[in-house]
Amino acid sequence: MTPAARAAAAIAALDRILAGEPAEKVLTLWGRAARYAGSGDRAAVRDVVYDCLRCLRSFAALGGGTTGRGLVLGAARAAGAEALWFDGSPHGPAVADEQGRHPEGLEALDCPDWLAPRLQASLGADFAPVMQALRRRAPVFLRVNAAKATVAEAIAALAAEGISAQPHPLSSFALEVTANARKIQHTQAYGEGLVELQDAASQAVAEAVPLTPEAKVLDLCAGGGGKTLALAARAPLRLYAHDANPRRMADLPARAARAGAKVTITENPEKTAPYDVILADVPCSGSGSWRRDPEGKWALTEDRLQALLALQAEILDRAARLCAPGGTVAYATCSLLREENEDQAAAFLARNPGWRLIDSRRFTPLEGGDGFGLALLARD
Repeated sequence: MTPAARAAAAIAALDRILAGEPAEKVLTLWGRAARYAGSGDRAAVRDVVYDCLRCLRSFAALGGGTTGRGLVLGAARAAGAEALWFDGSPHGPAVADEQGRHPEGLEALDCPDWLAPRLQASLGADFAPVMQALRRRAPVFLRVNAAKATVAEAIAALAAEGISAQPHPLSSFALEVTANARKIQHTQAYGEGLVELQDAASQAVAEAVPLTPEAKVLDLCAGGGGKTLALAARAPLRLYAHDANPRRMADLPARAARAGAKVTITENPEKTAPYDVILADVPCSGSGSWRRDPEGKWALTEDRLQALLALQAEILDRAARLCAPGGTVAYATCSLLREENEDQAAAFLARNPGWRLIDSRRFTPLEGGDGFGLALLARD
């Protein structure tokens, strides 16, 4: 496909996404239908679509409208590729005559207006740099499975298969992939469980959870199990995983087997309570991971945020009931908002006597990984 044909495909995909269809579904169906498109073409179209979603407001301003064409035209102008993408060729979009303008203020930061005051209050001087970072594609990170390899061994194994990676300071076993990231899941190193795809800040959260050998540990909101497996790699544990939607854990048994980890999946964690350590990586706004899920940035509403805040408090209180005396609850979000992080921890302590905060940490994309909040809460 020519650059212009790729631009046309991205425009068509974005029109469907703007009409309400999920981006992943649209791109998957296009890839299946476009037999003429090679893997490089599919990757390039995907990249343009997600760049447009990350930078929706600023690209719409540059391109003259919040349409598939306006967004892709804005992306082309931002990249200095307008003449290449909009060349009027048979399989590409028509030559552009739309008038754009340079975005300003929150528009240039691609920040929803209603969230800006909250993010500014939460991030302070880092607000603008963080918003700019969230406009860019996220790096690809791997977690070295310490149960199967050292960092040096994993780097060497990846290099033998054409993958370049280097240690990242956010976590002891984090690698940032610097070349051929799209080949990772086809490598022997991945297939044999030497490495797992996991954001570096997500790894840092799991690494901060206090563990002792043979501790009874529950991942209360396990999802796909990334943090579950990160905990399993650190020490021999009696490890349980639960999620309110068990289907989210469908791949966890296979992933655990590949990693050489023993995990007990439970639909009713109360039956095997109490636990020494509970990780509660709760549903949240996702504001720290907008690079990976840009649709979420524009879909979030005030009502949805308030519902999430209530759910987070409910999960925290449930974790408290499941925790053994002297145990720890690690409360985590992939959010940058104070009300989902520090304020939730403070409210929990206010309504639960006999608990104390032993550590609190916030990660932002300025450190390389996604945005996360972490509070370690200890029961007396």
